[in-house]
Amino acid sequence: MNPRHRASRAQMRRNARRMRRYGVEPMALITEDLEFAPLVIASIARAVWRYRSELAPLTIATSDLVAGVVLRRWFPEWWPTVIIATVIVAGAVAIWGRWVNLPRPVERGYATVTTAFAGAWLTLAAYLGPFTAPLPAVLGIGTLVLAVPWWAHRRRRARVRVERTLAAWPDIAQAVGLAGSRVQSAIVDLWGYRFRLGLGLGQTVEDALSAVPRLESALGTTRGGVRVQPVASKKANRADVRVIETDPHADAITWPGPSITSITQPAKLGLFEDGTPVRVPLLRRHGLFAGMSGAGKSGGVNVLLGDLTACEDVILWAVDLKRGMELMPWASCINRLATTPQEAESLLADAVVILDGRADDLTRRGERVWEPSPDRPALIIIVDEYAELASEAPRAIDYADSIARRGRAPAVNLIAATQRPSKDAMGKSAVRSQMDVRLCFRVREPRDGDLILGQGMVKAGWHPHKLDAPGKFLISSPEHDIPRRARTYLLDDEGVQATAERHAEHRPSLDAVSLAALDDAASRAERHADASIDEERTSPRHARQIAPKRGDSVLWTVLRDAPENGITVDELITATGMSRPTIYRRLAQLENDGRVRQVSRGRWRARLDPNPDPA
Repeated sequence: MNPRHRASRAQMRRNARRMRRYGVEPMALITEDLEFAPLVIASIARAVWRYRSELAPLTIATSDLVAGVVLRRWFPEWWPTVIIATVIVAGAVAIWGRWVNLPRPVERGYATVTTAFAGAWLTLAAYLGPFTAPLPAVLGIGTLVLAVPWWAHRRRRARVRVERTLAAWPDIAQAVGLAGSRVQSAIVDLWGYRFRLGLGLGQTVEDALSAVPRLESALGTTRGGVRVQPVASKKANRADVRVIETDPHADAITWPGPSITSITQPAKLGLFEDGTPVRVPLLRRHGLFAGMSGAGKSGGVNVLLGDLTACEDVILWAVDLKRGMELMPWASCINRLATTPQEAESLLADAVVILDGRADDLTRRGERVWEPSPDRPALIIIVDEYAELASEAPRAIDYADSIARRGRAPAVNLIAATQRPSKDAMGKSAVRSQMDVRLCFRVREPRDGDLILGQGMVKAGWHPHKLDAPGKFLISSPEHDIPRRARTYLLDDEGVQATAERHAEHRPSLDAVSLAALDDAASRAERHADASIDEERTSPRHARQIAPKRGDSVLWTVLRDAPENGITVDELITATGMSRPTIYRRLAQLENDGRVRQVSRGRWRARLDPNPDPA
């Protein structure tokens, strides 16, 4: 080996030991073999690019000056064109600026003033010359004045901060366990920012979800301030990351009023964090509202009822085993309300009868589904605190199970609200498994989220146990298969009362097919009762059972003698001994004949005329 090479290697080793001992001092060496100017230019270019947002006003002023020189030198006759273009562009920004990321009026006003100033100065520069006094001074002073709002604007400062944060993404990715991933795009909004993340080779969205706590630390956000979800295109190597710096749902959102007039339209139940509405179709779908006490289930049910009561093609029945505490304010819009276990069982049994009657009608018509209309409305049954139904009226669970399995085509659907839809609370498994629309409000434990939304949903990024305010929820439905936080509207007691009074006048009546099915079921029950209790013919119970045979005249007498404020269906049942379905059928017939009227929702009275006998 050449001795010179050996000396060189020994020297290199000595230099390495010195570097480890004393460190390395940076130095710039200028020799004949290295040009210093390109390094300086590159450094300046990097600094200008890094601070391009802060230098934007100066960049625009310089561009305006250069354009003025060019126009004055070669196209001085273009000054009328410049002023016309300025007016058009400034007007367009003022009117349609919201479509170019200028949502606030003050932002559109600032952009309009800036455009008008630049265009007016350019017009004068083309006509007089850019260096004609006092144009240079006007340009300088105007640039400084207009630069102050730009430098102070919070969205610009946030954008710069986000760009610098994401510029360090390679180091962040290495620290959080997502090495090889890259930021593809980023958007700053009013509440924070979001960016599209291209995952590294072999990484999935689940890897990004598991790294959320580490991302919150690396990005310097609050706990729960990072959302990770799959992209809409369902690409496995992409993820959307949203950083919330200001909670858009910190305050309650006032209910704007009903969003639909027909059950065929998707109802709007609240707003997502990006401000888009939570819309979900409810026709031929069962729904589940679940969450711990105080999480906002009742508020969500009120919003749903506010929309459904505005639909003239929906009949509403309800079960509230809290003796009507929750749903009684909607009583004027609910055609039938059960507040006891016995009434709940009877209501659900009649719903199954209607379901069967509609199914027979569809078969005769050769149709597959029941199309709702004001004459043939859909039937939606709201059950509040479904767990109470399972414990106090176990026979009703069989009817609910039948509705859940067979109610889709005849448009007979269930909406259940409960705190924890366990197997014991939901009774038959068919009810929970058939719930297409699930709203999960805050729960106490992650396993409750899996119980409501489905097994494995918490691991997939659905975290209802991290919801931190009443009314916040996650929605799972065929249209919403990505975990996105939302908040339902606030519909207070006064709003409920006003809405119910407004919509009560336009509620539909039960269709003829359903009434006929209820009447046939009641007749069969009466015949069976007559055959089985012959030995009790003289008892009061027997008198009540055979009362429908003389029912028309008795019913008319009770309605004729009713007080001014009318009589309820329950009072009619007590006075006549008729069954509830028979009462409803006869009232509908008499109302169609113009012989009775509703004094108020649920209270009836005869229309007296010279010949009142309906027979």
